[in-house]
Amino acid sequence: MPLQFPQSSENLTPAERRLLEFIESHREEFLFMTIGQLSAALGVSEATISRFARHLGCQDFKQLKNLVLAQNHLEGPAGKLARTVLAEGEFDPRRYLMQQQACLQKTMEALDPAAFEEALEALLSARRIFIQAKSASAAMGQLLFFRLRRLGLPVELLPGSGTELLEGLVQAGEQDLVIFFGFSKVSAEGRMILRRAETVRYRTLCFTGRLHPPAGERADLNLYVYRGAEKEYHSMTAAAALVDTLVVAASQRLGADGAARLQELHRMKQQFGR
Repeated sequence: MPLQFPQSSENLTPAERRLLEFIESHREEFLFMTIGQLSAALGVSEATISRFARHLGCQDFKQLKNLVLAQNHLEGPAGKLARTVLAEGEFDPRRYLMQQQACLQKTMEALDPAAFEEALEALLSARRIFIQAKSASAAMGQLLFFRLRRLGLPVELLPGSGTELLEGLVQAGEQDLVIFFGFSKVSAEGRMILRRAETVRYRTLCFTGRLHPPAGERADLNLYVYRGAEKEYHSMTAAAALVDTLVVAASQRLGADGAARLQELHRMKQQFGR
């Protein structure tokens, strides 16, 4: 469907007509381009691009982008990233880091101390700890696995999906803890973990982006992470911080035992030159 603009595109110059044709046929690419990159790609001046935006009834290049974004209805990661990048014009890393501070603040405000304490107790008392994570959450699963293993806890990293996940999950039983990540929704693998727990009775812990998950998607223990508004790019800043918070709390609770394991690891590294 052709893009609609506040003013008619009938009286555009040849250079402006070329700009319009590029935007129509490369909408997603255009949304991520600066005015300088568009100028270089089409061999037109930035002044021409600015005049082109005004001729279409837009105040400036930023408004032109927002108009294209609004009509393109981008979904999924590309749409979320575009909305985040275009939220305040040109991308400013300092402003984006301030947004991450807001994510941390909202995560902290929503943290239930009793729920966190219960999750910590489940982690430290489990016979074995299984971690399942895939896609963007895979990095969080790897981080948690690495940190807990360093403390000497009996932790295993499950495959993200497929038959191999089932082969790992079948080993989990009573007195074990299975941790998974389900921020905007619980994945098919997460639902599988929850359903299996009804029979086997291992405990489940979910890092979730929902304060009130529906009954069928609630784990035994749920730790809330705020990652941004629904249609924004969702970072893992607050998720990584909460993972590390749980690990540091576990380290403190283990006390001398946890420190002794870390010291022994350091000694072995020195011994073997690692």
